[in-house]
Amino acid sequence: MELRRKLCIVVAVFVTVVGLASGNFVFKVQHKFAGKAKKLEHFKSHDTRRHSRMLASVDFPLGGDSRVDSVGLYFTRIKLGTPPKEYHVQVDTGSDILWVNCAPCPKCPTKTNLNFRLSLFDVNASSTATKVGCEDDFCSFISQSDSCQPAVGCSYHIVYADESTSDGNFIRDKLTLEQVTGDLKTGPLGQDVVFGCGSDQSGQLGNSDSAVDGVMGFGQSNTSILSQLAASGDAKRVFSHCLDNVKGGGIFAVGVVDSPKVKTTPMVPNQMHYNVMLMGMDVGGAALDLPPSIVRNGGTIVDSGTTLAYFPKVLYDSLIETILARQPVKLHVVEETFQCFTFSKNVDEAFPPVNFEFEDSVKLTVYPHDYLFTLEDDLYCFGWQAGGLTTDERSEVILLGDLVLSNKLVVYDLENEVIGWADHNCSSTIKVKDGSGGDYSVGADNLSSAPPLLMTTKLLTFLLTLIAVAFTSLA
Repeated sequence: MELRRKLCIVVAVFVTVVGLASGNFVFKVQHKFAGKAKKLEHFKSHDTRRHSRMLASVDFPLGGDSRVDSVGLYFTRIKLGTPPKEYHVQVDTGSDILWVNCAPCPKCPTKTNLNFRLSLFDVNASSTATKVGCEDDFCSFISQSDSCQPAVGCSYHIVYADESTSDGNFIRDKLTLEQVTGDLKTGPLGQDVVFGCGSDQSGQLGNSDSAVDGVMGFGQSNTSILSQLAASGDAKRVFSHCLDNVKGGGIFAVGVVDSPKVKTTPMVPNQMHYNVMLMGMDVGGAALDLPPSIVRNGGTIVDSGTTLAYFPKVLYDSLIETILARQPVKLHVVEETFQCFTFSKNVDEAFPPVNFEFEDSVKLTVYPHDYLFTLEDDLYCFGWQAGGLTTDERSEVILLGDLVLSNKLVVYDLENEVIGWADHNCSSTIKVKDGSGGDYSVGADNLSSAPPLLMTTKLLTFLLTLIAVAFTSLA
């Protein structure tokens, strides 16, 4: 299963991919709700769909950790095939394959409200496309070599808890990235990758108003684009993102970031998601009691695909109660879910920060302007939610989504099995390392105001950038 969700507060995101050996790559990413009025049902309904999918069994032969959500909040443009053709795909750090809708596909979506035209990949129109056979190593990665039918080739079938499905076959073809050859200079570079060619979609995948052409997964398995690039020696299994929920921009980069520096905490091993050990939590210095199972089982998930933040009911009640003890307000429930109140003063001056402490004394601070959002003038709502989320073993889970991760550079280092972060202005720049010892500045942007992808050539290891942030799925 996979976790997913994307931030509904962020309007647009610019994803950057940086590489060592081959170069740096930049993806420009758009937020799903860019330019649209915020509605509370958008926040909760998206997370609810993603949660059900993440927690349900998935009939997908990827070792149990290939979960995909049908609706992403962030998307980017990529080019596939020869000659290259553009496709809009959601950037998903929780799933493990790249797949796009392919022709013919009578049940694939035909329109979207995301201001671009949907496209179907045509295997026959690409001179470099080849079918992935049963004998291919990729097929063994998804544990399908025994059941694979030679006449059909290596195929996939995904079933979600909401009964949405995706079916298709795997194809090997060129993924074209724009390589950064200097400051603000780019050139195309093609990489051979294996991706899913979807021929039959149902449920939300088939009729979503916010449909995209597919999903680009940056999960931990051998089938993800990141792992494929790493296996070929073109990339390291390191990526980072920086989401700005104030101006609506951001950066998502794969590779070694030189600055800002981040402090890291170990990832919990042998997990399908990005789990970390939460050791303590306080509200402006007032400690909260964590459920023992959370600490014992490493049940805290970092998921940039999730919009809000979800806690066990007892911890949620304690969190809200402690915040209100510092700043009393009269709460009322909006849309049967959100705790809201009227307030006319500066929330950062009146409300306390919430601090999370992780293993190795790594601290993450969430400020009032992050955990409170406005619906209209002087009307605020808490982004904290009572989740009721559990694992397959029924252990309680804390899910930290974009509400917690915004306005920070977050680094996922799969090679060293650590996750780190640092407060950062996500509308500014970060610096990525050059293999020769230098570094390049990479900045945020908006998909609609610049070319689809960017890349760079002077690094010793190939880095790839995406978001997701539109970080997608206990949904």
